Amino acid sequence: MQTVDLVYFNAGGGHLAAARALQQTIALHGRPWRVRLVNLAQVLDPQGRFERATGHAPEALYNKRLQRGWTLGLTHELKLLQGVIRMTHKPMLAALQRHWASTEPDLVVSLVPNFNRALCESVASALPGVPFTTVMTDMADHTPHFWIEPDLDQTIVCGTPRALQQAKAAGYRDEQLMLASGMVLRPAFYAPPGGSRMREMAALGLDPMRPTGVVMFGGQGSPQMLHIARHLPDVQLLLLCGHNQALAQRLQVLRRRAPHAVMGFTEDICNTMRLGDFFIGKPGPGAISEAVQLGLPVLTWRNAWTMPQERYNTEWVREQGVGVVASSMAELAPALAQLLAALPQLRAATRRVRNRAVFEVIGLLARQLAQAPRVHGRWAAWPANSAA
Repeated sequence: MQTVDLVYFNAGGGHLAAARALQQTIALHGRPWRVRLVNLAQVLDPQGRFERATGHAPEALYNKRLQRGWTLGLTHELKLLQGVIRMTHKPMLAALQRHWASTEPDLVVSLVPNFNRALCESVASALPGVPFTTVMTDMADHTPHFWIEPDLDQTIVCGTPRALQQAKAAGYRDEQLMLASGMVLRPAFYAPPGGSRMREMAALGLDPMRPTGVVMFGGQGSPQMLHIARHLPDVQLLLLCGHNQALAQRLQVLRRRAPHAVMGFTEDICNTMRLGDFFIGKPGPGAISEAVQLGLPVLTWRNAWTMPQERYNTEWVREQGVGVVASSMAELAPALAQLLAALPQLRAATRRVRNRAVFEVIGLLARQLAQAPRVHGRWAAWPANSAA
């Protein structure tokens, strides 16, 4: 049985969600592979020294910032992080080489940014011939050195033509690239609806005949959700707070003219989102893609607090005609009025977006595994002329 390692970290949740989407779809399709989820933070710091020194795991610090809405200035902090990654490249490379040598996967798939040079070079040196693939979980690269590192022997899966253009500009050849039809989504987003919408809405205290907005800011929630609920007092809302229990408690006691329901983290996010008629939230690539897949037009915004890697996503919303982009909370109510006035056209535009990325990526992985056979527990020689 061949082994596929999916590398993620749990900062923000989108990388782990993409890894689980691939894992679930591989299982549903009956692929004879052993799939392992590899937490990069644990590989690089197996003794948890960072957490012991600071009292927090590296991902926890990032997620706490998202919970509190502290995203201003992340562009400059990203440059500092990338500088630290370059300075610590050699020890990271050594740690990763030891990990691959001891675990021996047949294929390594990265679902994380910033660390792909160390990941790719460590696989190539520890396990010659083992394919390495980067699946971008953002709609475009935030250059330089975020997703697309030049001069690496890898395959890059790009979810938009913009990302593909960026990879070609970085020097990647056509045979090293794959243009997928969108972001990787869990198989539940392709399944028919389950349950009764009318009954579920009534159970939440919502009027099933009233237009309903699904408000979501990833798995960590955001204080912006309070502002949204207050700025739209006459709009029925379903507010999904993820792991942010403090935010959920504040929203539950909020007085508004229109009904609203508050939910914490749920594994059944797909059917929960189906209860809404439109989506309101930050321009995260996963949330936007999930909303569009379910036929929900998008209301989002772009300003100084928008994370740098998510800014192109607002352009994508406009290019596809699937929503409205505001620039501030003050524009929220008129932007929503614009969305509601054009709701039928926006819904039609969401239906024209046909995202099959998770199935396309699995097809790519199958081809790569077919080119990398194992012989008697040792790696076979990698054909010099084989395509990625």
